[in-house]
Amino acid sequence: MAARKSAVKGSDRGRLARLREEVYRANMDLVERGLVVSTFGNVSGIDRELGLIAIKPSGVDYADLSPANMVILDLDGRKVEGDLNPSSDTRTHVRLYKEFAEIGGVVHTHSRYATAWAQARRPLPCFGTTHADYFHGDVPCTAVITDQQIKRDYEEETAVQILDAFRRLDYKATPGVLVASHGPFTWGKSPAEAGYHAWMLEFAAEMAAVTVRINPGIRGVRQSLLDKHYLRKHGKDAYYGQGHA
Repeated sequence: MAARKSAVKGSDRGRLARLREEVYRANMDLVERGLVVSTFGNVSGIDRELGLIAIKPSGVDYADLSPANMVILDLDGRKVEGDLNPSSDTRTHVRLYKEFAEIGGVVHTHSRYATAWAQARRPLPCFGTTHADYFHGDVPCTAVITDQQIKRDYEEETAVQILDAFRRLDYKATPGVLVASHGPFTWGKSPAEAGYHAWMLEFAAEMAAVTVRINPGIRGVRQSLLDKHYLRKHGKDAYYGQGHA
């Protein structure tokens, strides 16, 4: 994929440099948190004012990454800057940015437990308050992608599967999804927050797997308790932490 001539000039170069750094750092956080192996996984970030996306290059070992080799794309997924090819999941990321207007970062991993739930083609149940602190209910699992979708545009159709799973869900309240037979995607206001949500999703997925082994008949947490824990962190009257009067 050849890059177009970049139109980014002057003071905007500084903004683009910050975006590259944020996306690079979020990719490296996946390694530090044990969420990726080999070259699996990718992070992207968007500067909506510039109309540009930075994303991990495809198939590059994490040890070889740098802010400089993050690939810069426009909002149609066309390469604007960079010598390397962008992530093979680029079209999924781009479509999510178009449809989820308030997100600033997207993460895809093949983390062990979240991917196991995706391969089992099961939504991740909310069994307790730790899950409820970050996801307001079960994390959905998409339908299995069809042969026809795979033949059309696999990565674009992966995004379609995600969007279908969120027809009746708030993407801000549930910042993640399990793509059936594939793995998790998460998002957030920034690349760093999207990566944090990937970490919390993996933690919740591991706890849920252990929970159903201990008690196979366990049911989801009571709605009132779920609401209390989610809303005390994220609701309009949130009071968790130090950021509230």
